[in-house]
Amino acid sequence: MSVSAQKQLDGFLDKYLPEIAAEARACLKIMRTRLPGAVQLVYDNYNGLVIGFGPTERPSAAIFSLLVLADHVTLCFLQGVKIPDPDRLLQGSGNVVRHIRLKSPADLNRKEIRELMSAALEMARIPMDPAAKGTLTIRSISAKQRPRRPA
Repeated sequence: MSVSAQKQLDGFLDKYLPEIAAEARACLKIMRTRLPGAVQLVYDNYNGLVIGFGPTERPSAAIFSLLVLADHVTLCFLQGVKIPDPDRLLQGSGNVVRHIRLKSPADLNRKEIRELMSAALEMARIPMDPAAKGTLTIRSISAKQRPRRPA
């Protein structure tokens, strides 16, 4: 991973309240451990910070993303509409994406969420290669952004 890309990502996270930044960093650590070969694509967008995880540099191949907003972190399943969800944890009504608003980074270790993530990996259009070298790329930085801290 590029040190300068990680330094930029750290700067993006530093814009948030310390507790939200800490939560995002903890979630990021869990995701990196769980998806060692992932290509991470970072978008510091108008609404929030997005860190996508996929098998290639193509955003359309991404399987998950973490969305960091002013008051919480969300795990997005970017190919999530067809994932079996017996516990009805996935939220959203779009044609493709589903999400779970995380109460804490520990939610990523809940059995039900781990099972949803495993199902998403199995159903992914392009499989993730755990032996690949993970990368981190800053893809875009919006000039205009919503406040990263609650008013």
